[in-house]
Amino acid sequence: MILIWLYQDENSIRSDMNELNPNLPDSERLNTSVLARIFKKTTNSYKYLFFLSILDILHRNNFKDLVISFKDLTIEILANAWYPHNYFKLSFGAQDKIAHKIDSLNLNFNQLKDQDKLELRQAIAKQKLDDICNDVTRYVPFRFIRPFFENQLRKIEDYVVNSNVAMSSNRYFDSIKPIYKFNQNNYQDCTAIIIHPEWLEYFKSNYAIVRGWASWEWLKYMQSRNPNTPALANKLFAPQKRESLASQKKYWSLVMQHTEIKCIYSDIILNSEKVSLDHYLPWSFVVHDQLWNLIPTSQSINSSKSNNLPDDRYFIKFIELQHLGLTISYQNLAERQWNKYIESYLNDLKITNPNDLLDFSKLISAYDINIQPLISLAAIQGFSSGWLYL
Repeated sequence: MILIWLYQDENSIRSDMNELNPNLPDSERLNTSVLARIFKKTTNSYKYLFFLSILDILHRNNFKDLVISFKDLTIEILANAWYPHNYFKLSFGAQDKIAHKIDSLNLNFNQLKDQDKLELRQAIAKQKLDDICNDVTRYVPFRFIRPFFENQLRKIEDYVVNSNVAMSSNRYFDSIKPIYKFNQNNYQDCTAIIIHPEWLEYFKSNYAIVRGWASWEWLKYMQSRNPNTPALANKLFAPQKRESLASQKKYWSLVMQHTEIKCIYSDIILNSEKVSLDHYLPWSFVVHDQLWNLIPTSQSINSSKSNNLPDDRYFIKFIELQHLGLTISYQNLAERQWNKYIESYLNDLKITNPNDLLDFSKLISAYDINIQPLISLAAIQGFSSGWLYL
């Protein structure tokens, strides 16, 4: 899941900027506290764009590839920086050179037409990137994971940091477990990073929260460089494409054929011919249409709710309706069809046994553990909370 800010209250973001910070999920096997402070004292945009680009590449490849080349990272960094620079002329900082890198490209490109920046990345890849790649990756990949080796690198001279980080990442890959190591011991020969398998699994399991946290840190940095820019949160990421809800509507239509359903907000019995699907967590926050976040309601209520977060009183009703849908669909669909529909529930709610979806207490627990942090994160990022149907 990719988190993106749209329709937010900029004043709320500014007032909370220095006080609120989403917590990263803990791990028994990884030092997540190092990741949590990775952007401390960061003075340019590279670190933020670098980490966001790692996450984007991993997510786009379904977290299957451990190796990411410096060239692919450079292309992704330029693609991520292109939208705020070209569309809104945002400053990346007085000493920051990323804007100059983008301007040096001979890009005849006016807008993003697709959700994953494919055409933009292809256009960038056709450019001569050797010099830019060398500049972008000269320091950032090495300095980014330096905090993992504080003891090993204490009191060393700055000019040998890169070489020591490269060697340490390989030497302590299985013990200290940095986010990645390099494909060579000599830092001057490095051309790729190799993600640690346990970090790969961590990012896959907690992608929404980690991406949201990194985006929040990126917003705070850009706010400090563009203090007078209104609605800055809307200008950092390209608008995402909305997909058809045909499959999801088919699922809920089947459920409504076999049982009566009431709107969780109004308690009105819904008419299957006039139903609308509501994103319980706003689409502009989660940027996906997974079934675990979709419930039927009336068109007028869906429009009224808009991008607001529902009041807490609706949370149990929401899970009850999801449980009803899962139960009815299980009873009336072929096993293969049902397994296809429940895939997002299993992945995003971190449920390993499909039968646990039919156990109401286990379903509540899964939603509480995995979705409540997202609701809190959305509120921190400026989405209006406590919406009630009146």
